[in-house]
Amino acid sequence: GVFLALVPLSLPAFAQSDVGAYEITPYGAFSIGGTFSDSDTDVEAELQDSGSFGVLFNIREGSNTQWEILYSQQNTDADIEGPTTGESVLDMRVHYLQVGGTYQGDGERVRPYLAATLGAAHFDVQTAGYDSDTFFSFSIGPGIQIRPNNRVGVRLEARLFGTLLQSDSRLFCVSNPGGGNAGCAIAVSGDMLWQVQAMAGVVFRF
Repeated sequence: GVFLALVPLSLPAFAQSDVGAYEITPYGAFSIGGTFSDSDTDVEAELQDSGSFGVLFNIREGSNTQWEILYSQQNTDADIEGPTTGESVLDMRVHYLQVGGTYQGDGERVRPYLAATLGAAHFDVQTAGYDSDTFFSFSIGPGIQIRPNNRVGVRLEARLFGTLLQSDSRLFCVSNPGGGNAGCAIAVSGDMLWQVQAMAGVVFRF
């Protein structure tokens, strides 16, 4: 009888201690940078700076560490220009799907942190007739979490994304060559694509 009487009293304390084991953060961001270049032909493709959005899912691993899953999407255009090819614009979406973690500093209401993830970058060309490409990517960046209470907070962050282009990659290729449109817009060799994303999101803890 005493045990059963104590169970209801212990449940609130257990629930309170478990708050924050999981976090989901929908966010909006602004993505800057992203240039593909071909040193042999001087053709260059540059992603236009534009807004982006995404979601972060975190699982607490320790008092100062979390596992993290990141998804981000940027709707943008790739401006392609070369001395012999002229100018063209491709409508595209840049998707990042990565897994990693965060290390958080001390603090009750405001906590600085460093996030790092690994995964894939998918360049999805929306312009009809062109192929899309997927490459290995990573990200790292500092941020702060503002925690007015245990359930809801704000996450502010600046993150650097790096995409490793495969050796002798050919990008923005025509899907169905024919009619004089065969070929690829640009070829790169062992290059890196860099983007910076400034983001702000609302953190929901449960």
